[in-house]
Amino acid sequence: MLQVQFIRDNKQIVLEGLAKRNFADAETIIEQVLTADENRRKTQVELDNVLAESNKMSKEIGGLFKSGEIQKANILKEKTGQLKTTSKELAESLNTFADDLQNLLYQIPNIPHTSVKVGASEEDNEIIFSEGTIPNLGENALPHWELAKKYDIIDFELGNKVTGAGFPVYKGKGARLQRALINYFIDKNVEAGYKEYQVPHLVNTASATATGQLPDKDGQMYHATEDDLFLIPTAEVPITNMFRGNLMQESEFPITATGYTPCFRREAGSYGAHVRGLNRLHQFDKVEIVRIEHPENSYSALNGMVEHIKDILRELKLPYRILRLCGGDTGFTAALTFDFEVFSTAQDRWLEISSASNFETFQANRLKLRFKNKEGKSELAHTLNGSSLALPRVLAGILENYQTENGIQVPEVLIPYTGFSVID
Repeated sequence: MLQVQFIRDNKQIVLEGLAKRNFADAETIIEQVLTADENRRKTQVELDNVLAESNKMSKEIGGLFKSGEIQKANILKEKTGQLKTTSKELAESLNTFADDLQNLLYQIPNIPHTSVKVGASEEDNEIIFSEGTIPNLGENALPHWELAKKYDIIDFELGNKVTGAGFPVYKGKGARLQRALINYFIDKNVEAGYKEYQVPHLVNTASATATGQLPDKDGQMYHATEDDLFLIPTAEVPITNMFRGNLMQESEFPITATGYTPCFRREAGSYGAHVRGLNRLHQFDKVEIVRIEHPENSYSALNGMVEHIKDILRELKLPYRILRLCGGDTGFTAALTFDFEVFSTAQDRWLEISSASNFETFQANRLKLRFKNKEGKSELAHTLNGSSLALPRVLAGILENYQTENGIQVPEVLIPYTGFSVID
């Protein structure tokens, strides 16, 4: 959430940033924010003055009673009663203005970093890096959903029977390969200095709001209505919220965390070959990395996260590329996002497998996550997160790019985790 003072002091910068995102009616909502803020501050001053006057009269009343000036004391007592009524009305107005302001701020996305280009959709994203060799599999190469059926390692029909579309069942070597990837990703993250956490898979409304899922993605999350809990769309939500409300010391930076969770998302996209199989699911596994950083270090930390993900993909020997997202494709809460895509040779298309983002103070403002700076003043921290990695499309890339006439080879780095070198 943007800070009101930042909007007040940098109105033009905010409008230019929202224009990069193609945010509709930016001027209208910013003016509404400034008006609501002005009303809130004006009402706060009026309330403070009334309360101060009421306190002053209360002291005078006590003195008058002591000195025997009962009539004067009663007159002032009547006035304080009127002031109490006024203060109550002002307090109610103040709460209304504050709520209006908060609701307006919830609707405004983060301001993109200066390096983010103008663009309307994923078609306008910039390819900034690519690496790896795309294998030549020949004309008989199969997409992963056909490989899964051929080798009986993932059963989409059984998942549909048990739950519905978008909930696959992993079987035999497929399940072991899935578990191997999770353990490998976690080990790589821990080796890189990230502290491992096992976190809840459901969160409360406060947590979903603090990291920006609500109200922006309301309706896209599974909601357990009786308990008012939400199934997490990513481990970013519970991990980041572990630090909600904290006041840190500068010496505590950086805070680094990693964790594996299943992820649940109601909206699974349109129908067609581009969302078949593992390409888009309602439930999938993901290993996440989260960082809480000093504002001066957050962009160097983001670059470090990108290098870390690159190292994992190099070890898996998968062809990949990195995109810097344009304004129109950057997520609601992010200031800058790098997407990683792996090439699916059998599908002849790129599949997104990771995003690494810097949210700057946007999440921290909702989280009330602050630190004491060198001057002893309270300041908002920066939060970052990245997938390292989302499993479905990584698994799809491995199945398709490592297929041979004699089975599917297992990437060398994963063999110690799987206990086998080929799926046949």
